[in-house]
Amino acid sequence: MKIDKNKYPYPRKKVIRSILRTLINIVFALLGDFEIIGEENLPQQGPLLVVGNHFSFLDPLAMIKITSWKLEFLGGTRTPNAPGTVEWLRHLWGIIPVFRGSVSRDTFVISETVLAQNGMLGIFPEGGSWANVLRPARPGVAFLAAKTGAQILPVGFHGFDSFFAQIRKFKRPKVTATIGKSFGPYKLDLKNRRDREKLDEIAHDIMLHIARLLPPEKRGYYSDDPAIRDAAKGTEIYPWENMQEA
Repeated sequence: MKIDKNKYPYPRKKVIRSILRTLINIVFALLGDFEIIGEENLPQQGPLLVVGNHFSFLDPLAMIKITSWKLEFLGGTRTPNAPGTVEWLRHLWGIIPVFRGSVSRDTFVISETVLAQNGMLGIFPEGGSWANVLRPARPGVAFLAAKTGAQILPVGFHGFDSFFAQIRKFKRPKVTATIGKSFGPYKLDLKNRRDREKLDEIAHDIMLHIARLLPPEKRGYYSDDPAIRDAAKGTEIYPWENMQEA
């Protein structure tokens, strides 16, 4: 693939993203107690894949708060589990669109171009926020990690799924973002069938890194406790498996 940095420059929207970051910081400061653990683990430069669990529509805002304003995002073209009132924020920030239920070559081209410019790319490997326990990753994150050789930074987000429920009870929600140590890179020859078969192992390893940053009861599919894994059964089913977004 030929990288065209002029077609997909990095970073983009510097001014508007700086303004949005300020607004996000103000909102979290006013409404909740936001704790960041492991801030010393934030790399100073890319290429970097920032991966996190996705239990709430607030998770991307939390990722913006804890990382550089140069962050790019991969995100679904539709957000069925988020209120329509926040849709404007996605468009202003400018996400890299992901069409659920299909493979979009353009999505991978843009993502690789960002990383080729030592960019930072945020991605939620589960592919949606339909549950509040950890689920398996979709194939894209492992493919990007193997194809680009980027370092991977895991983040565990906790408390955001009950953020507004706590506010409605007149409580100040406590939310936490735990930043792990970066790992990788993974190096595979994706033209080799045996190497391609290792993509599932990479995806599993990425999710294990995220799981370690979450409270035990939130680790779901990746818990060491059989009771927690059993309680999470069904959450691993991808809602868009047989649907295709346009």
